[in-house]
Amino acid sequence: MSKLKIGTRGSKLALTQCGWVQRQIVAAMGDDPARADDIAPLVIISTAGDRIQDRRLIEAGGKQLFTKEIEDALLRGDIDLAVHSLKDMPAAEIPGLSLGAIPVREDPRDAFLSPKYTSLADLPHGAKLGTASLRRQAQALNQRPDLDIVMVRGNVDTRLKKLEDGLCDALLLASAGLNRLGLSHHIKSYIDADLYASAPGQGALAIQCRTEDLDKPWLLALHHEETYLLIHAERGALEALEASCRTAVGAYATISGDEMHLFVEALSADGKTRWQRRGILKHPTSQTARDLGLRLGEEIKAEAGPDLIQIGG
Repeated sequence: MSKLKIGTRGSKLALTQCGWVQRQIVAAMGDDPARADDIAPLVIISTAGDRIQDRRLIEAGGKQLFTKEIEDALLRGDIDLAVHSLKDMPAAEIPGLSLGAIPVREDPRDAFLSPKYTSLADLPHGAKLGTASLRRQAQALNQRPDLDIVMVRGNVDTRLKKLEDGLCDALLLASAGLNRLGLSHHIKSYIDADLYASAPGQGALAIQCRTEDLDKPWLLALHHEETYLLIHAERGALEALEASCRTAVGAYATISGDEMHLFVEALSADGKTRWQRRGILKHPTSQTARDLGLRLGEEIKAEAGPDLIQIGG
């Protein structure tokens, strides 16, 4: 068969994540993962989100900045599938493209990193906290309104270097990326996602394909059903709230036995206002999980009214 071309961003984290998917796919195709680069080569695609480093994504156009060029390549046939961090993907799917598989999820929590301090509560008054996420900013200010939020963008190594150089006293980063890069030793503590919800889909990867390729056996082999259900609930809330990098929205789903629990929240950028909903669903399916997320998101939207529109202002 012809080579299967996999599109990815070029950061170390993106290549690490995509390399894992690449090896899983080759094994599912019945071949030797050691030959992965020959059978399913990676195609590195530069995205606008990678190139823009001097301002928040909120100011540059939102989440699609990390996906548009890759999706365009997929639609043109330049690549056969793409690997994304699911939290970077907008809620709406692109016509002609589908989420072909969701592999098992990594740790969805946010991590606290600092050379001197162990948690947000431990930071001194007026300390500098680094993040490029409006959600993390709002959640941190809700707990510690005295903190000075410093905009820190770039790949994980770049952000760690800025922390080391003293640009900020602490950082908030996704635990999943640190774990995948073998950098979890930098983590001092975790943010409890049941108290301050993570980004919808955080810790999960999305394998995107052309809709016509949805039934490929190597896609089915990578799919993890429980993660898939969790993601449907969280992205249902994302869809209802029309959330993007312009809104501070979190959604965190868990499954225990036959029950799904979903926590959804939206916050003002200064963290002073929080709108929250929680729901429980018995025997979830992808449709009922999405419906739960939509319902909780719509309830928050109705309660917040026009104030929600001003979150990213």
